[in-house]
Amino acid sequence: MIINPLNVSGKEVYPLVEGGKGIAVSTGQSAGAWAAAGGIGTFSAVNADAFDEKGDLIPVIYHGRTRRERHHELINYAIKGGITQAKIAHEMSNGNGRIHMNVLWEMGAVEPILHGVLSQVKGLVHGVTCGAGMPYKLAEICSHYKVFYYPIVSSARAFSILWKRAYGKFTDFLGGIVYEDPWLAGGHNGLSNTEDPQKPEAPYDRVKELRRVMNDVGLAATPIIMAGGVWWLSEWQNWIDNPEIGPIAFQFGTRPLLTQESTISEGWKKKLLTLKEGDIYLNRFSPTGFYSSAVENEFLRGLIGRSQRQVPFTTEAFGDHTEELAIGARGRIVFVTPHDKENAQTWMAQGYTQAMRTPDSTLVFVTAADENQIVKDQIDCMGCLSACNFSNWAQNEAGTTGKKADPRSFCIQKTLQDISHGGNPERNLLFSGHQAFRFGSDSFYANGFVPTVKQLVDRILTGF
Repeated sequence: MIINPLNVSGKEVYPLVEGGKGIAVSTGQSAGAWAAAGGIGTFSAVNADAFDEKGDLIPVIYHGRTRRERHHELINYAIKGGITQAKIAHEMSNGNGRIHMNVLWEMGAVEPILHGVLSQVKGLVHGVTCGAGMPYKLAEICSHYKVFYYPIVSSARAFSILWKRAYGKFTDFLGGIVYEDPWLAGGHNGLSNTEDPQKPEAPYDRVKELRRVMNDVGLAATPIIMAGGVWWLSEWQNWIDNPEIGPIAFQFGTRPLLTQESTISEGWKKKLLTLKEGDIYLNRFSPTGFYSSAVENEFLRGLIGRSQRQVPFTTEAFGDHTEELAIGARGRIVFVTPHDKENAQTWMAQGYTQAMRTPDSTLVFVTAADENQIVKDQIDCMGCLSACNFSNWAQNEAGTTGKKADPRSFCIQKTLQDISHGGNPERNLLFSGHQAFRFGSDSFYANGFVPTVKQLVDRILTGF
């Protein structure tokens, strides 16, 4: 073993954290097994699965006629699912390790969901990790329930803002800071507007600066959890027992997917074993507006193609927008450049006959079937985000962002529910960390070997 136990959430455990993955991917089953192995297991409370008295999955079906009605249904489902997964994780842990739950600050109704779950899981959940936004109220909520909180940040600057505005008032239950590398981690990433997605920065200096800021406010003994790009601990040996980094734990988000306890489909697990370097990359199609890291597949290629079939337009002739283009069933006239008209006519001849307007005064060209599906998905919105670019839902009195719904994006709830319940891994969004291609080359997984969580944790502890 090349790493020593660390006190996390009030108990000495291996500083190995299972990263939370939303919409029923990180379950109580996986989290409980990780904790039973002596680490910190994490289940997702983002629309988690619930089960009835017979142990059957309770299907998530919305009956409300309005978005707001469906939004309240979503809250009830999420609270019930979070409580269910906490109980499963607790039972499977056998009292070992620690159990954390993961939420996204930008998910719909995160505050009532946190209150709803935490009020019912006393003693079962020891910590809450939270990212995707600036979770100012996380500290107050977790402190109220005497549960440790672990904000996810991607820079020292982000932590400093959170500390000055909120966390400095609630230090007793600040369990640690998760540094999630915006170029290496899977799922939604915290790239700022000043950072280039194509120019990754090495994490060491960024974490060193985070530690300096933490030391300055009296948090020298508070652990940093390194998330993103962690595969073998031997590759991070210079971080361990390093005074510039301080107390350190390591988060594994991608590797727990390929375990016996992982509930993802066999098709998804097989897909992981075939990935090559370059198959995982950042994109900006998420309706959250954040960059996200996902596996290239039919779903992602479809979004790329849709966005490429895009032209700016004006409603009157202006500048170089001199060419008339008839769109829609009524043949309404818009104006585009000569070059863009040529492209549009080519796409329409290929079957992309429908021109859908975006919030940026552009048109994207899709098939009639795709248009019907996009419109249906937008109408069926249940408010799973605090604000959604795809459907224009927002968690405010008006229930809208005030902008046109964006057909270049997608319903994230729909695809993540599908993939987490056996959907086709080619036709759904597959979030993934950038190291996932290593499944295919790591000898640990030779001949398609899928370990138990205990086997994986034991392997990690060897350093390789």
